[in-house]
Amino acid sequence: MWRYLFRRITLFVATSMVMMAVLFIATGLFPADKAHSLSGIQYPTAEQQQQIEQDYQLNDNALLQFTAYLRQRLSGNLGISSNSQQEVAGELASVLPASFELSLFSGFLAVFLGVPIGVIAALSRNKAIQHSILAFTLTGYSIPVFWLGLTLAMWFGVNLGWLPISGQINLLYEIEHVTGFMLLDTLLSDSTYRIPAFHDALLHLILPAVTLAVLPFTLVVRITRQAVISVMNQTYIRAAEARGLHTFKILIRHAMPNALIPVLKSIGLMLGSFASYGIVVEVIFSWPGVGSWLVSGIYQRDYTVIQAGILSVSLLIIFLSILIDLMHTAINPMSRKELYASH
Repeated sequence: MWRYLFRRITLFVATSMVMMAVLFIATGLFPADKAHSLSGIQYPTAEQQQQIEQDYQLNDNALLQFTAYLRQRLSGNLGISSNSQQEVAGELASVLPASFELSLFSGFLAVFLGVPIGVIAALSRNKAIQHSILAFTLTGYSIPVFWLGLTLAMWFGVNLGWLPISGQINLLYEIEHVTGFMLLDTLLSDSTYRIPAFHDALLHLILPAVTLAVLPFTLVVRITRQAVISVMNQTYIRAAEARGLHTFKILIRHAMPNALIPVLKSIGLMLGSFASYGIVVEVIFSWPGVGSWLVSGIYQRDYTVIQAGILSVSLLIIFLSILIDLMHTAINPMSRKELYASH
């Protein structure tokens, strides 16, 4: 097991190095001076220029430059935003929690609703229910996320006026940032209007979270359905039914633990698409996360912001993919059997 864990850590480090190498090469292709692209300082003084050349070893060969680039980035030096003149690392730290909050809420919706509906689709003997669920998931999977987001905003935000369509909370509420998660910060606030503020933050979260949850929801429903059908046909399930156990008890105790293993693996496979959709959703609903911050940096040609945004999203996807792979191996009996057999 430890050898497998070491291989996965090595894979994470190697993949991260490749990602940073690609980003380093792309930095040299930006239509700007390399010192500006790396540091964010557009018009450096002679002293600043000398410091940049020293920090990134710009007068040395490409290998030494890449080594210096790694050293600076891994130490937390992501440069300065040429637009705001603030540290990029600080800006990134301020927008990451909003993206995490949106992603976690969307993922919760997808799994909390997708798994039960997938089970119903698998166990229902009513063809109309099965076909309706499959048709709904296929439609949801096929709808472009930008069209869905704009349509939901038009219906529920503009026409009906039920839900807000931009931002994280109403600007009338002054909530101190403690964790960066607005729902938590409103509850942790000692303000007299913290409950109305929490309700307002929750309303702001609904439309972007539902829009982002549609893709993983449809996949979770379909994979859960297939997994439950497969598990319910296994010999040990037939044996439990022959002993007279209730179907609900069989499902909860024996079927679902094994049926959820493919769902976990599918979550790891959809992380890249989920992150891409998240960027689009954040732009549509003006959600103050990494996605909208990155797109704003692209529009403004803020090269250090572009690098930091791409680097953070890529490393998170790599890390979470390997983490989910480790969890899948740990809980899957077949994977554990293959793992120990290889030793």
